Amino acid sequence: MTQQIQAAVVGTGFMGSVHARAVTAAGGRVRWVAGSSPARARGLAGASPGAEPATFQQVLDSGVDVVHICTPNHLHHDMARRALEAGKHVVCEKPLALSVKEAADLAGLAARAGRVATVPFVYRYYASARLARSMISAGGRGPWLLHGSYLQDWLADPEAYDWRVDGARGGDSRAFGDIGIHWCDLMEFVTGQRITALRAVLGSAHPVRGGRPVTTEDGGVISFRTDAGALGSLVISQASAGRKNRLWFSFDGPDASYVFDQERPESLWVGGRDANRVLLRDPAHAGGRADALPAGHPQGYHECFADFVADTYAAVRGEAVDGLPGFDAGLRAARLTQAVLDSAADTTDWTEVPA
Repeated sequence: MTQQIQAAVVGTGFMGSVHARAVTAAGGRVRWVAGSSPARARGLAGASPGAEPATFQQVLDSGVDVVHICTPNHLHHDMARRALEAGKHVVCEKPLALSVKEAADLAGLAARAGRVATVPFVYRYYASARLARSMISAGGRGPWLLHGSYLQDWLADPEAYDWRVDGARGGDSRAFGDIGIHWCDLMEFVTGQRITALRAVLGSAHPVRGGRPVTTEDGGVISFRTDAGALGSLVISQASAGRKNRLWFSFDGPDASYVFDQERPESLWVGGRDANRVLLRDPAHAGGRADALPAGHPQGYHECFADFVADTYAAVRGEAVDGLPGFDAGLRAARLTQAVLDSAADTTDWTEVPA
């Protein structure tokens, strides 16, 4: 019988609740919950069967296998480092850290410690996206034009404000650092191509929120080139009315094009010169998981998150896992974010992205 993974969730906001639910769905057990206050820790622990409130130090001193870090961004580096040094496997919310230096420190430490350390780039787990990946890798001429968008509206209201807007806690980049990196990670995962250079223009719908000046962007437009010679463009926004969480891509090639919409994830549009097809999600298709929901039972964000956590726990048990986003993916996202910030500060030339 496979030993049940014991986990601790650190952070009690929306993402903490998502992680707690995914732990249970993946067959693990939330043993401890730590929050910014005892009351918040008790609240999430009470919603997680068998969990108890704790301090972060108690989590580190405990016998849990995995620590899930779901705190505000500026706390990620210190908490992840301490968890790794305590011998824990770590799941850390993105961005992995607020700088390339800190992200590289964590990626190096995880490798030296021999711990499983992952970042929830969960859009990799949509079956339709994985189907596109398998079709693109099957051979033939790959996509030469990579374009798409990631649009939200939770900051469309000029009075909307939370810690993510504050650069000191959320990081110097908000929209790209929060959602743009998801799109870029998915693009590189699906196509197998990597961004080598980019140009970025960032902007804000509301430079002032609730009477407070804002230094982080509401959105932006990024042009890029890849190591395979493809051209690309990405539009991101957290202030586009009516767009709740629309991650969309079109990866276009001379033989086939592939379109995915996260708000309608049950299908993959495949364009051809003579005919187009809409492929419905089905575990029987290439790219599906053996334990996936049957066709006709919609796969959603929670299922993708649970699959990501299940793969993380499988890796903890020593099993081989395909496409698991580790701290190296978090470091990659940090490098892309820094390149976007550098380019936005000087739009006169292309900004190279370190490999």
